[in-house]
Amino acid sequence: MIEISNISKTYRMGEVEVRALRNVSLSIGEGEFVAIMGASGSGKSTLLHVIGFLDKPDSGTYALYGHDITRLSDDELSMLRNRTAGFVFQHFYLLPRMTALENAMLPLVYAGKRRDEHSARSRIEAVGLAARSGHYPNEMSGGEQQRVAIARALVNEPLIIFADEPTGNLDTKNEEEVLAVLRRLNDDGKTVVMVTHENEVAAQAKRIIRMRDGEIVSDERRGKPRGSSPRKSAEGPPRKNIFATASAALDRAEFADYIRQAAGSILAHKLRSFLSVLGILIGVAAVISMLALGEGAKASVSESLSALGTNLLTVRPGSHRMRHVALETGSVTRLTVQDAHALSMISGVARTSPSVMGRAQLVYGNRNWNSQAQGVGTAYAAMKSMQPVAGRFFTEDELRNRSKVAVLGSTVARELFKGASPLGRTIKINRINFHVIGVLPVKGVSFFRDQDDVVLLPVTTAMFRLLGREFVDFIEVEVASADQIERAMGAIAGLIKRRHRIAAEDDEAFHIRDMSEMRAAMTGTIDTISILLGIVASISLFVGGIGIMNIMLVSVKERIKEIGLRKAIGARKRDIRTQFLIESAMMTFAGGVMGILIGSGLSLLLSLFAGWSIMISPFSIIASTLFSVLIGVFFGLWPALQAARLNPIEALRYE
Repeated sequence: MIEISNISKTYRMGEVEVRALRNVSLSIGEGEFVAIMGASGSGKSTLLHVIGFLDKPDSGTYALYGHDITRLSDDELSMLRNRTAGFVFQHFYLLPRMTALENAMLPLVYAGKRRDEHSARSRIEAVGLAARSGHYPNEMSGGEQQRVAIARALVNEPLIIFADEPTGNLDTKNEEEVLAVLRRLNDDGKTVVMVTHENEVAAQAKRIIRMRDGEIVSDERRGKPRGSSPRKSAEGPPRKNIFATASAALDRAEFADYIRQAAGSILAHKLRSFLSVLGILIGVAAVISMLALGEGAKASVSESLSALGTNLLTVRPGSHRMRHVALETGSVTRLTVQDAHALSMISGVARTSPSVMGRAQLVYGNRNWNSQAQGVGTAYAAMKSMQPVAGRFFTEDELRNRSKVAVLGSTVARELFKGASPLGRTIKINRINFHVIGVLPVKGVSFFRDQDDVVLLPVTTAMFRLLGREFVDFIEVEVASADQIERAMGAIAGLIKRRHRIAAEDDEAFHIRDMSEMRAAMTGTIDTISILLGIVASISLFVGGIGIMNIMLVSVKERIKEIGLRKAIGARKRDIRTQFLIESAMMTFAGGVMGILIGSGLSLLLSLFAGWSIMISPFSIIASTLFSVLIGVFFGLWPALQAARLNPIEALRYE
């Protein structure tokens, strides 16, 4: 079964070399019960670790059923331990946050048979602990804990049981119970290799090997080995399948098991875990609130600009310069209502509206209000999305007849009528009677100006009856589509120059302003500010990630023996690495979720009490969650790699 030849193993302790094994040769057959004895430092535990696939020799050969074990990789040795070997340690190495049954089931996780609870339960019953299967290790005696360790060693039906000082921490009664279990296993055909320094314990074995200074000094057989197992023949089918199973890899440990174990580790240290995710929580909350403010500001600006109209061009008269001194606007080109009509004929222009503006005193009864009077065309309401919410807008006939009709902004209506309906009432504007025919929708404040503090009049009425103007202040032009704006601007410029006989090279006589340029400039500025705020907020995420890495490194240090145990029962490097990565990702994910809730709540509070505009987008929530998980994976990778690289023997011996 086992054939080792000229095995040597040397350990380095600082600058001192310790030769633990010196050219050891040994053969162990199936069904044997072997006790390896010797004083401390004789090499007996090292020999057990080598033949138990926990350690590799420096030189020599090791064959299991004729297969060279020394050439296997660490992961292949892990798989071989999981299916072929069962370990019983002196210090039990039970995981404190798992019950007896869960500890016994642990090797099944790395065999991909997590759901095979019946096998673990039957092993617990076989060692006489059926009534204690739901108890935790700290609720059990030393003997009971060792029997749980034996049940764990047997759960995967191993061919060999390796016991390292299995009774070293037990009293006489518990020692007898554990030895009885080992004898019964050997009687059932299991090969048992046990390390002990007690003659009474060694006397239970059928073969005693004594060691001194890394060499075998005696090999005494005490009766015939148990050979009743069907695995007796070296050519038997079960032996051939051992390496086929190992090379094909164990069934993958289920992802749910990784999640379950990671969650158990996190919950075992609740306060420390919470403090670890606090940095991620603060970072995600800051990112969510900053992005919400940025998106809200962008939406607010977009709404304000939309109130000015979409695809709008504004044609304004220029100012003449005399000796480098600019005169008043309109001293060169005087725009007229006829210009507005001519511009509406240009291809691609949807609507035009000439406008004049001035301050006016409004009076109704004993109330008065100073507001802005604006004369506009009939297309103004459609261009500016200002269709009256009550009443109507004025008509072309009223514009041609210079009718004294008015449409009030909501602020004016409130100040003059105090909640009463203004429709059909007569007000005085600069002492001239006007008939109120409509009330405009609420537009709010834009660019520090109350857009609702206005009264709209037909442009001809405002020019000739109220303000005494012959020319308009500006003409607003709505282009049919955004992609026609450039062409429309050229056509408008050409038409104005022809109508007013302006030289082709004179670009100061009038100006055409594009609202889309203002929109793009302001949106770009807000985007830049939002990105900067997001970057500043993301810094706290990285700080939180560093905190996660620190905690995970501490966790690896605290759980070195646990990692050694997991590797001893079959965990591969990828299993250890995946478990710690999931643990890190779960903490950052939890921090991300809590951060989203807190960030959203903070944004709503800012909106409620500070009056700031906010907009929480699904993108920011998804991005923050994914980013927090990536932070966990990134900063958890190094601790996970450190854990995966641990040598099982060094980990189990770690103090």
